[in-house]
Parts: sequence; structure tokens; C-alpha cells
Amino acid sequence: MQQLLVFINFLAAHFKAVRKSALIKIAPANAVCGSRNRPRHVHPANCGTLLRCSGVATGLATKVSNNMKKMAVRTAALIGGVPAMAPAFALDGQYNFQHPVTRLAEDIFGLHMLMFWICVIIFIAVFGVMFYSIFAHRKSKGAVAATFHESTTVEILWTIVPVIILVGMAWPATKTVLDMKDTSNPDITIKATGYQWKWGYDYMQGEGQGISFLSTLSTPRAQIDQGEYKGDNYLLEVDNELVVPTGKKVRVLLTAQDVIHSWWVPAFAVKQDAIPGFIRDAWFRAEKEGVYRGNCAELCGKDHGFMPIQVRVVSPQAYTEWVAAKNAEKAALAAPQSAPVAAPEAKPVASAN
Repeated sequence: MQQLLVFINFLAAHFKAVRKSALIKIAPANAVCGSRNRPRHVHPANCGTLLRCSGVATGLATKVSNNMKKMAVRTAALIGGVPAMAPAFALDGQYNFQHPVTRLAEDIFGLHMLMFWICVIIFIAVFGVMFYSIFAHRKSKGAVAATFHESTTVEILWTIVPVIILVGMAWPATKTVLDMKDTSNPDITIKATGYQWKWGYDYMQGEGQGISFLSTLSTPRAQIDQGEYKGDNYLLEVDNELVVPTGKKVRVLLTAQDVIHSWWVPAFAVKQDAIPGFIRDAWFRAEKEGVYRGNCAELCGKDHGFMPIQVRVVSPQAYTEWVAAKNAEKAALAAPQSAPVAAPEAKPVASAN
């Protein structure tokens, strides 16, 4: 964050200096007083005064030239320093993607940064050529515009180069999209059902099959009503979290009971709509233990912001223990309760009459 602020302050100072230098406009005396270049509105008698000022003009021109050279050096250092500063905030969730914890998420992040730097290079190249052309071919230097109307070489280049760039971008993008859609051969299959406004999870296949539970927001109402301090996981904590093991391919089947929802966990690079009457699917294979959070990403009603997603990734051994505990809890709930012993009926008291 500190490096980003330094970078922004440097930009502000840099362009302030550029603007200040651009306000100084100098017309060389010989360009005005030359017999061949003198405009008609300049009288020859005034050329002496202009020529006497030429020394001052030359000094100012030299100063501006030196300032421009310094600014060029600073700009080169700035452009060269951007890639070095990028890792400091490239993976900061506040400015960029969350830290990827799956191979697919890493591929998507790498693809995102590839497109970003391609755009940066194109931006620098196009605007660099434009500003150089404006400066080096300005009228005050006596530049004369070319009169050609077409160039076969240029037309071929500006057709082939963009095609090469687009193909270079499309190849890894297509490969990543195909990987995102490959939900075959999962180790665990979980159905996630969206409700207003909670999630239901059913372990359909693999270790943990038969486990089902609902997951609802657990943030205290006092925090929501501004009565208490909001914690770090405000509106991102649930009572029953989804638990999966590391290194296992988890397929998530998505549907909804009422309206359209969307299951989104940024660290997994998973975002898929849950539509009533349809089954959509996605997958992930988490490689790092931890708790990862997400939200419903589709506007689904007044409490749309109150149905978070919380996934706990544990080791395979810890996952087996969690499954055993859940099955024991399920068995305890399903066991028939012993019938209470009925109290003996009271006999009616005989009447004294």
C-alpha cells in the first residue's frame, strides 16, 4: 500500500512538472526574422528587437530542453519500476484478485495479468509514438507533413500484428475455459441449493455421502444493527461451513429453490449461477488448508447480502474425522427414543352413598 501511494505521488509530481514546462512557449528569433521565413505581419524594423531577445530565448529553450531530458529519464525509470512494484499489490484482494488456492485460480490470475501487461505495453507504444510524433514533427521545427495516402506495408503490419496479439491471448484463454468446464471424474460431489436466504449442502458422492445441512448467516444481529463492533468477517460467517479435503477434485452441482442465486468463492475461481429447475456445475481442487469465504453474487431479494459462503479446507485425515463425527451425529438423531413409562391410571374412588 505504501509503495502504491509513493507511485501515485510520483505520478502527480511528474505530470505537474510536464504541465509547467508546457506553458513556456518560445519562438526562435531567426524563425521570425529570417528574410525567407518572416511572416508578413512582422515588420523588418521589429526584427532588431526580436534578435536582441534571441539570447534570452535560447537560454530558456536550453533550460526547457534539459527539463524535458530529465523528465524523459524519470519517465523511463517510472515505466521500468512499475513491473517491480506490481508484486507488492498484484495479489492484494483490495486492488486485485484474492490469493488463488487452486491451480485453476492461478491460471485465471496469470491470464488476467497477461492481458493487463499486454494492454500496458500497447498503451505505452501507441501513446509513445503519438507524443514523439507531435514533439519531433511540430511546425516550429519546420516539419512538413507527408503527402502519401496509402502504404501497403503499413496496412499489412497493422493487420498482422493485432491478429498475432489476439491469437496469443486467445490460446491460453481457450485452454483455461476448457479446464473450467471439465467436471469429469470428481472425488467428491456436493449439491449446493440456494434458498432465500441461505445455502443447503448435500454430499452426493464420495467420502461423506449422505451428509446434509443448511448454512445460514451467523453474524450477530447487534453488529448488523450497529449496536456492536463489526468483526473482520462481518456478514461472511456462517453457522455450518462446507468442509472439503485438500488435493481432491470437488464437483459442485448448483440449483435453487426459489429465485436465481450464484455460488461465488473468489479464491477457488468458482462463480456459477444457481437457477431453479436447472442443474449447473463447477469444480475446484484446493491445495492449501484454510477458511475461504464468498457470497451469493446474484441479486436475489431483500436479504441478498446476508447469505455468505464459507468453505473450510482441511487435510484428508481431518476430513475423515469430520465425516465420522457428522455420521455419528446423524445416527444419534435418527436413533429411536425410548418410550416413556406410562403412569398407572387412577382408580375412581367409590362413593360413600
